[in-house]
Amino acid sequence: MAYDDPENTLVIETTKGRVVIKLRPDLAPNHVAHIKTLAREHFYDGVVFHRVIDGFMAQTGDPTGTGMGGSKYPNLKQEFNAEPHVRGVASMARSQSPDSANSQFFICFGDARFLDRQYTVWGQVIEGMENVDLIKRGEPVRDPDKMVSVRVAADLPA
Repeated sequence: MAYDDPENTLVIETTKGRVVIKLRPDLAPNHVAHIKTLAREHFYDGVVFHRVIDGFMAQTGDPTGTGMGGSKYPNLKQEFNAEPHVRGVASMARSQSPDSANSQFFICFGDARFLDRQYTVWGQVIEGMENVDLIKRGEPVRDPDKMVSVRVAADLPA
């Protein structure tokens, strides 16, 4: 599959099918660089969607599957932006501290505009949103769906 900007395209193979996210370095350059690093290290492979709330969002990116874990890297400084939290938006999860985003992120099922300018938007689903819609719901999720592999499109065989 040819993408306009393979270096800024994330291809996630989930247990429900492929999800493709257009990365937005124009909005959050440090977050995008961090996610690409994690993807290239295969950090996200096999990681579950541990918190999935119907009509709101599907959260993933925690290697422990508990919502408390992260990567070996330091947390990121927030890059809040004016991009609205609407269907298909990918944004970073964090704790109370604005500068606590690490590896966890979520994809919005619908409008979540109350999150605007409080969480860092770094991408937009451009393909496979119907697969995101199929992800099993729960807090926590019993027998959760997962990301089988996460790759930067530029690294995939042509």
